[in-house]
Amino acid sequence: MLLDRRTRTARAHFANGPDPVEPRTASRRHRLLLYTLPALWTLALGLWGLSRQDSLWRDEAATWQVAERSTAEILRLLENVDVVHGLYYLFMHGLFECFGPGTTVLRLPSVLAMAVAAACVTAVGHRLAGVWAGLGGGLTLGLLPAVQFYLQEGRPYALVAAGAGISTLLLVAALQGRGRTAHWVAYGGAVLLSGLLNWFSLMILPAHLATLAWARAGRRVWTRWTAASAAAVTGVLPLALFSRGQSGQVSWIPPLTWHMLIGPAVLLAIGGAGALVDRPQRGRLSPAVVGLPLLAVPQVCLIGLSLIQPLFLDRYVLFSLLGLALLAGAAVGGAVRAAAPRFPRTAVWILPVVTAVAVVALLPQSLAKRSPESRVDDVLAIASEIRRIDRAGAGVLYIPAARRDTRLVSPDAFTGLRDLALAKSPSGSGTLKGVEAGPDRIRAAILTRRRVLLVTDARPVARPVVGGRDTAKISTLEEYFTVVEDREVRGRRVRVYERTA
Repeated sequence: MLLDRRTRTARAHFANGPDPVEPRTASRRHRLLLYTLPALWTLALGLWGLSRQDSLWRDEAATWQVAERSTAEILRLLENVDVVHGLYYLFMHGLFECFGPGTTVLRLPSVLAMAVAAACVTAVGHRLAGVWAGLGGGLTLGLLPAVQFYLQEGRPYALVAAGAGISTLLLVAALQGRGRTAHWVAYGGAVLLSGLLNWFSLMILPAHLATLAWARAGRRVWTRWTAASAAAVTGVLPLALFSRGQSGQVSWIPPLTWHMLIGPAVLLAIGGAGALVDRPQRGRLSPAVVGLPLLAVPQVCLIGLSLIQPLFLDRYVLFSLLGLALLAGAAVGGAVRAAAPRFPRTAVWILPVVTAVAVVALLPQSLAKRSPESRVDDVLAIASEIRRIDRAGAGVLYIPAARRDTRLVSPDAFTGLRDLALAKSPSGSGTLKGVEAGPDRIRAAILTRRRVLLVTDARPVARPVVGGRDTAKISTLEEYFTVVEDREVRGRRVRVYERTA
């Protein structure tokens, strides 16, 4: 009898008053503490194994070598290639100028940006479904395998995710009646900045459009959102149009196939299940109303674009995982609310237990993402091998020419080695890999050396040799030289040839 009375009292309190297991977070100080916890959690995950055993892979090597150029050289490069990453390169150039090049300086901006994204997910979840939903979403974000991969990546995708988190938080604030002019200016600025970092991030706008429609936003909100979005798109459009002239950069992306859709299908299924737990209603703002479009719409948009031109890479819509984290947090919050009336003391342990189980279950993935083998190659490891090779009177060749990034990142490892194919340096030519001489000149340069080092891809990731220059390199080496050393390490290979004829 006494137990039943207590149960009824707890249920009534939960139904008619504040959640008995939720801390009071009305004050600004308490909210700041709430939002800081997932940010610190994500920051700790990012700092864990940040150097990846002093490894650096080819995409990060591109950031590194461009960031070391002067501003004028970067602007010249962007006229020919990688204009889509121009703002990011200039930003990293400033960091390298201030702090010097290094893997920590290269990757720390991504760690900090994802910590900001986690804080935004927490704030959105808290506003829409309470403390436990906010904490659950913020803590979940840093544990997602794809997020852990790009959390420690010297590329702009985590920064885009931060911009998406900020813009989504501002949108939610506006839908809750706090949409002052400053909010909408900030919203447009966040979308614009994300778009300048990578214009694929504009796919967040149709996601926000779906949220506005689902929540039955008022005319005033629609008008201001349209104006802010139009301003952001106008600012990004010249970059998007100019980058179309450099579309050859993504020509290596394979056409869309059914097996490539498995990952998005799984994400959408998980997100849909989370939305069902939230039981969204038309006209009511909830985690599902915000999170499900944020997860699904960018994925669907990218698939649609990929039917026209192959563009399907998960990193282009990494920011959509903020929606998945928000839905996961809502599920945790729902579990806490369901358990609280009957088991108020036990309910507070749901989030810590779920987080601990997730950490243990994902530990193999977490360790794998922090190993050098998690990337296709390692630019620094092969440079260390080259330092050990006798280079007296030797020259060096690269197949393909993009493997010259090893020298650009570790020039000291190539001291005394003449680049036998290079006609114009990468910085001087406004390119990433330089301009090589014609096949005949390359052949003649090779024949002036008794010893040649060939830097290329390791066999598991190597592609067939194409192009007259690379064919000339291989044919000359095979005809007049013999292999005396052959070393492979972390996706790269160096072969040492000596003259026999």
